Amino acid sequence: MSDANHNHPHDEAGQHEGPVKTVKQLILAVFFAFVIPITAIVLLVSYVGASNQPAAGSDGLSPRAVAERIHPVGSVEVKDATDLASMKTGDQVFAAQCSACHAAGVAGAPKFGDAAAWGPRIPQGYDVLLTHALKGKGAMGPQGGGDFSDFEIGRAVVYMANKGGAKFDEPKFSAAAASGVSAEAAAPATTAASVSAAVAAATPAKTEPASGAAPPLYAQTCQVCHAQGVAGAPKLGDKTAWAPRVAQGVDTLTAHAIAGKGAMPPRGGSTASDTDIQAVVTYMANAAK
Repeated sequence: MSDANHNHPHDEAGQHEGPVKTVKQLILAVFFAFVIPITAIVLLVSYVGASNQPAAGSDGLSPRAVAERIHPVGSVEVKDATDLASMKTGDQVFAAQCSACHAAGVAGAPKFGDAAAWGPRIPQGYDVLLTHALKGKGAMGPQGGGDFSDFEIGRAVVYMANKGGAKFDEPKFSAAAASGVSAEAAAPATTAASVSAAVAAATPAKTEPASGAAPPLYAQTCQVCHAQGVAGAPKLGDKTAWAPRVAQGVDTLTAHAIAGKGAMPPRGGSTASDTDIQAVVTYMANAAK
C-alpha cells in the first residue's frame, strides 16, 4: 500500500510533461510553426503578383500604349493661312477625309485609281470637280464632311483625279483660298457668290443629340456616311437602325470600327487612335438610346 502511494507522484508528473523535451525539438517546433507558413505566404504573394503582370510579348505598358490611353479626345490645330508649309498635301487630305468613301468606291464615289470611274468626270475639268467637292454632290456632303480649306480640298481633288488618269496642275496657293475664301469671292461683284458661301447655304443644319457634343472625329470623318445613312451605315439618331448594334455593346462596335466592317474601311478611313474611335462610337450609340 505504501509502495503504491510512493510511486503516484511520479506518474502524475509524467502526465504533465510537454512534447518538447530538448533544445533541438524546440528549434524544430519554432521552424515548423513560423518559418514554413511565412515562406508559404511569401511564395503565394509572389505568384499572385506575377499572374497580374502583362503576358510575354504584351505591350500594354509600353510608352506608346500608355500614351494612347491618355490621349485627349479632341485637339486644336491652328493654321497660318499665309504659310504654304502648314497646308495639308493632297494625299494627306485624301487619307484623312476622302478615303472613307473613295478608297472602296462607297455610295457611288469614284474609286481611287479607277480610270474607268474617273473617265467621265475628268473632262468636266478641275474647276467643276472642285466645286462639287466644296458644295457636295450626291451622297457626298460639302467638303466630304471635313473642315479643310478650299486650297487643301483642291489639292485632294487634283491628287485623286490624277491617279484616275487626269493631268491637272497643282492648284495655285493664295491666302484667300487657304483661309477658305474661294477665288469667286475675290472676283468682281458681277461674278457668282463665293463657293464658301454656297457651302454654308448648302450645308443642312446639324441637330446635336441630347447625349452631348459630337467628338471632332465625327464631324471630320464619320458624318460622311452616318449623317445620311450612306451605304448601309446606321444613321445618327436612328433608334431602329442602331438597336441591334447597341445590343452588341460599345466594345464590339469599337472593334468593328477599328477593323472595318462592310463598306466602312478600317477606322472610317482615318488615322484616329483607338481612344478617339471609342469616343465617337460611344457618342453615336448614345444618340440612338
